Amino acid sequence: MKKVVFFVFVVLQFTYQIDHAQTASQFRVVGYVRTSDIENGKTSGINLGKVNYINIAFINPDETGNFRAMSGLNAFVIAAHNKNVKVLASIGGGLAPVYFRPLLSDSLRSDFIKNAVQFVKDNQLDGVDADLEGEYIDNNYENFITELSAALKQRGKLLTAAVATVYKSRYTDKALAQLDFINIMSYDKTGPWNLKNPGQHSPYAMAVDDLDYWNNARGIPKEKLSLGLPFYGYGFGPNAPEEMSFKGITGKYPGSEKTDSVTVTGGGVVYYNGIPTIKAKTALALQKAGGIMIWQLLQDASEDNSLLKVINETITNPGKQ
Repeated sequence: MKKVVFFVFVVLQFTYQIDHAQTASQFRVVGYVRTSDIENGKTSGINLGKVNYINIAFINPDETGNFRAMSGLNAFVIAAHNKNVKVLASIGGGLAPVYFRPLLSDSLRSDFIKNAVQFVKDNQLDGVDADLEGEYIDNNYENFITELSAALKQRGKLLTAAVATVYKSRYTDKALAQLDFINIMSYDKTGPWNLKNPGQHSPYAMAVDDLDYWNNARGIPKEKLSLGLPFYGYGFGPNAPEEMSFKGITGKYPGSEKTDSVTVTGGGVVYYNGIPTIKAKTALALQKAGGIMIWQLLQDASEDNSLLKVINETITNPGKQ
């Protein structure tokens, strides 16, 4: 009897190891990096061994729809590809240029898409990430996404998008169906633009609700969803800075990595996601999504306080909490 029990235990343990290996290998880690950091050669601190995709934010055209050459891009793409990391050009952004909307119109869209695809090809990129928000998700959005997807797929390239649940009614099912995967911006529930509503801008409950909406209400397979995680915090109060990186928070306030808020000298609070919350959200994503997304990688702390390290450890050893 003992031999049978032991055999069953070994089989179950072996099965768990196989399932766990498959989960770890298939689970995405998407990280955003700013264009200015690439152009200024500030990306050496990124651990490319712990990410699968890098979205460069933001590579936008000029008002005519043309893309300029970007210094440092070629070297960065080569370094990423050497680590089997895919690199995408993220277009738009929360502060996209005002001329962006006309580029999506019927009269300019075709040339804009042609130029975007050519930029991807010329720079050996792996695709495009469309980060269009608010009024930029207009009646041209569906046609833009559909036509861009077709053009990219002809060349074996990816199309992803950053989405925010607050704009959920603006995304059509047809547009969403064109995307290879979706990065949910599960943060910025409040912030410096809403000082009358101080508090956590990226609570765990928001992550739960966002995943539930996109998976269950909109019917998007969980494998296509990436849960967005913030590597920054917002401050409220007379002496609190508007925004701080996780690196800045942990460097100035020892022990803050273990919590989700810190009180600053003279009054005010900075709210963010500390190590326990990032670990819990990553565990949630392992169950309810196909990956996580990070805004943005160079805001991370170093060594033992690194959130990317916590994410990696949670993915590779999900049972250790």
